[in-house]
Amino acid sequence: MEIKRDVYLNRLIVRKHNGFIKVITGIRRSGKSYLLNTLFYNHLLSEKIAEDHIIKFAFDSADDLIKIGEDPIVLDNEREDRKVDPTKFLNWLQPQIADNEMHYILLDEVQKLGAFESVMNGFLRKINLDVYVTGSNSKFLSKDILTEFEGRGDEVHVLPLSFSEYYAFKGGDKSEAFDDYSIYGGLPAVVLMATEEQKSNYLISQMQNLYLRDIKNRYRLQDEATVGEVLDVVASGISALTNPRNIANTMNTIHGGNSICDATVDRYITHMEDAFMLTRVKRYNVKGRKYIGTPYKIYFEDIGLRNARLNFRQIEGTHIMENIIYNELRYRGYQVDVGMVESRERDADGKEIRTQLEIDFIATLGSKKYYIQSAYAIPDQAKYEQETASFDKTMDSFKKIVVVEKSMKPRRDDKGYVMMGVKEFLLDKDSLEA
Repeated sequence: MEIKRDVYLNRLIVRKHNGFIKVITGIRRSGKSYLLNTLFYNHLLSEKIAEDHIIKFAFDSADDLIKIGEDPIVLDNEREDRKVDPTKFLNWLQPQIADNEMHYILLDEVQKLGAFESVMNGFLRKINLDVYVTGSNSKFLSKDILTEFEGRGDEVHVLPLSFSEYYAFKGGDKSEAFDDYSIYGGLPAVVLMATEEQKSNYLISQMQNLYLRDIKNRYRLQDEATVGEVLDVVASGISALTNPRNIANTMNTIHGGNSICDATVDRYITHMEDAFMLTRVKRYNVKGRKYIGTPYKIYFEDIGLRNARLNFRQIEGTHIMENIIYNELRYRGYQVDVGMVESRERDADGKEIRTQLEIDFIATLGSKKYYIQSAYAIPDQAKYEQETASFDKTMDSFKKIVVVEKSMKPRRDDKGYVMMGVKEFLLDKDSLEA
């Protein structure tokens, strides 16, 4: 059975022939190569594109390297320093694109190609080439890779499976599926595994031996242990407001003394963010219409990797659900901020006090805007009023939604606020319009 990635496939389809290099980014193991070399390739065939006009090449494939006269054993033994010879690759490619018809170039792990930026920029000057590339590790994982293509790179960012993609593949009881997804996340390889032991071991191993090692090697970091400790503190505090100073203070309290400074913490978080392991989300002052630099919230690209980093010891439904909702909004293409509303009230003595009320998410797409609260449980009216107090203070007409853990079809209160269950929210692509 095939795992469908229709949202991302359509994002590639609408970008065909746009004159840009289509750059597929995302955390390693998120399914970038499968999207390009299987799903998009099959789409091109369905459009009656001749196979000899769809040119696939994987720079980490021994079979493909042999085609151009490269020795994959030598390259593997010198993997950090040695790149595929661009002249050999271009000599192999040129005869295949000699006619004036459109050719589709699908390149996997393109960062292994020497001078790949120059090669790609050369492709941009040929009107009969439509180019798509993926890459992992080192430089290509950086968010600033698009600048290498002279401003003509068009990014499609691929997240691990959303819950709707996961459930479409797994099926079964929705509550059991959500529980499993909340623990092990949506990396495609994990979804295909049969046992909890397999999933746990894979995620723990990948976090330590792939993701963290990539960061260490790319930035030539000597102290891998400290990077891991920063990641531990971040993982423990997902969905909570934080900043580098708070994280540094936490670590220094544990170790005693001043073993790490704010700037180092900030730099390590930036490395993790550039590798798409996590995202910092700034606060936005709704009434003041401005961003607040710090504190901010941090969410993981895949909740399974977050849980694995903590050895599956901190499975808090409240924070995990909030992280999943954040990733869902990004999956749907929204720009997501954390909201804050300032309010002035009088206390029992009549003294005016200023309060800040949080809105978990402000989701924006063009002219559309939604305010969303992730409220794991609302046992009574008092809790509901607490969760929606920030909505009351926005003084605008944008739609306001409360998402709870238990299954619940959308229902609207007398203020127009909508409350729905998280599974209903995640599985209905139009749930924001409910």
